[in-house]
Amino acid sequence: MKTALTIAGSDSSGGAGIQADIKTMSANGIYAMSAITALTAQNTLGVKGILSVTPDFLGLQLDCVFSDISPDAVKIGMVSSSQLIETIAEKLVFYNAKNIVVDPVMVATSGSVLMEQEALSALKNKLMPLSSLVTPNIPEAQVLAGMEILSMSDMEKAAETIYDLSGCAVLIKGGHGMNDANDFLFSGGSGVWLMGKRIDNPNTHGTGCTLSSAIASNLAKGMSMIDSVRRAKEYISGCLEAMLDLGQGSGPLDHLFDLNSSFIRQQE
Repeated sequence: MKTALTIAGSDSSGGAGIQADIKTMSANGIYAMSAITALTAQNTLGVKGILSVTPDFLGLQLDCVFSDISPDAVKIGMVSSSQLIETIAEKLVFYNAKNIVVDPVMVATSGSVLMEQEALSALKNKLMPLSSLVTPNIPEAQVLAGMEILSMSDMEKAAETIYDLSGCAVLIKGGHGMNDANDFLFSGGSGVWLMGKRIDNPNTHGTGCTLSSAIASNLAKGMSMIDSVRRAKEYISGCLEAMLDLGQGSGPLDHLFDLNSSFIRQQE
């Protein structure tokens, strides 16, 4: 069985972060491991509190994973401070980690700010150059590229700018009023539009975590970058089309929509 590691924050409501990542990796046939960067008190209505781990303890988690069950891919999500990012970067280099997917989580779906300002520089200078792919949404891409994105051509230009700055492939996700879930993947020299359909579902909590974890899962299985992204987009569409409706705010996805287990099916 292929393996993957998620380095991210815990979501007490189970819809995003570590919990979404583990569900996604499991649903995609990958053995999932985790290194927790922070505990959050949150639900579908918003983030109520964040308690970050220390750099030393995060480093210890990473040592334990890499020294025993070395992951075939790594997904990195919420990392709130520059010290934690520097710890992650050091360990990724030391263990020669591969298939690294960075979801640059800056703001939660609910609008809560999840990254300290000084962490942005560390993200761009220390972590992204080590990565295989970075997956910003449009607001995040605007920050990373230092430009406003108002059109599909702006998405293309921003992706090239981020690639030039980091050297890793860039997937800018549509939405946010830009288009009907059409994403742009740029991996140096060329880019490709990956078309999607907008699914009328207001429950989108954890979509970024889910997509990046699905991509990492596919890379762990040996798929090409473009096939990994395409397959991940198909998976997240299924999660949304299942129309799970939980909570009073922007609810979670149905990560296990395609799971057909005798332990899940209702017993007569």
